[in-house]
Amino acid sequence: MNEHFQTLLSRPGVRLERIVSDGQVSPPGFWYVQAEDEWVLLLAGAAALEYGDGTRLELTPGDSLLIPAGCRHRVAYTAPRTVWLALFCAAQDGGIPR
Repeated sequence: MNEHFQTLLSRPGVRLERIVSDGQVSPPGFWYVQAEDEWVLLLAGAAALEYGDGTRLELTPGDSLLIPAGCRHRVAYTAPRTVWLALFCAAQDGGIPR
């Protein structure tokens, strides 16, 4: 099954997506480093994110977090039928890498 992305709202500087993952993870050695802040809310399933500093964060339904622009991160795990809401918005500090 492919990962499914659905844009729910798009306005200048703001985008809200519903993401359905089914075991997808970031490829080995791949890191997201985005110019936008990303707030995520896990609605169903389970997931784990890894950060460039080695921190690993396990997420269960109801967990949310803000990933600041420029923060190296990757998806390390998703359970079958994991559903996320992801809100992307302009970085408050200009997206300076951390």
